[in-house]
Amino acid sequence: MRENDMLEKEEIFSKVLRAGRRTYFFDVRATKADDYYITITESKKFTEEDGSFHFKKHKIYLYKEDFTAFSEILEEMTAYVLNHKGDEVISERHQRDFKKEYNTDKVEEETPNTSSFTDVDFDDI
Repeated sequence: MRENDMLEKEEIFSKVLRAGRRTYFFDVRATKADDYYITITESKKFTEEDGSFHFKKHKIYLYKEDFTAFSEILEEMTAYVLNHKGDEVISERHQRDFKKEYNTDKVEEETPNTSSFTDVDFDDI
């Protein structure tokens, strides 16, 4: 067994966040010297046309000396997004059948949006 595999065997504390096709694993682990660090793993499920599926995983290792700076930047970035775009999720853009419309022939002038928020097509929800 590789040394890296041995380092990751010792899980001290774990939390899981399921978010649609993505799952986030937050794990506190111990080094050989019995110091703690955090791993954050994103696991994303991909389904093939034949119905089979596979997962892609991405992992971040976060060490104690970086906790404060990481936390400060994460807080700043999340506040920026929420302040500029709000917390409403535009979920239809994440659906497989979402088609973004492009017009590559000419640049059209922007026309004012005359519809109100009450003009909702519930088939899209």
